[in-house]
Amino acid sequence: MSDEITLRPVTADDLDLFERELGGPEGAGPYQWFGFGSSAGLRRRFAETGLLTPDGGVLSVAEAGGTVGRVEWFPGTWGRPATSTCWTLAIGLVPAARGRGTGTRAQRLLADYLFDHTRAERLQAWTDCANLAEQRALEKAGFVREGVLRSAQWREGRWHDQVIFSMLRAERSGGEPG
Repeated sequence: MSDEITLRPVTADDLDLFERELGGPEGAGPYQWFGFGSSAGLRRRFAETGLLTPDGGVLSVAEAGGTVGRVEWFPGTWGRPATSTCWTLAIGLVPAARGRGTGTRAQRLLADYLFDHTRAERLQAWTDCANLAEQRALEKAGFVREGVLRSAQWREGRWHDQVIFSMLRAERSGGEPG
């Protein structure tokens, strides 16, 4: 893995790469393949907002200057939305960038970015119970395993259990207690 893992705003060229590399079952991988879909909505949102809004966003993951994937965040709630909003994180890396620590570093950078630039107290992510590599990546990035969400994700014609992880502001290095 390169030490030059960075996050940056998405470009039009990145959208082409995401569609080409992550738009099919081979690129998305077994835990992120939900069927073919149109990229028109993503491209429309990119044209309107650059994929960065107060309600979430997408950043490109770059390694040594070249795009290798994306991270995104969207709101989640536990209780009433006005009082308990948190961010849910997701990641998609091109196949060639997987298994080298790039995802761990990108998720840690996104956590730092969100704690630095939003009032979030809690970040969360989940992955399939069988996705041991992503579970290790989340733990290495500083997330804590909380438990199993039974039959929480529909994929491949059936429901799949998910493992949920979280990071609290006070748990990050240099974090402040909530």
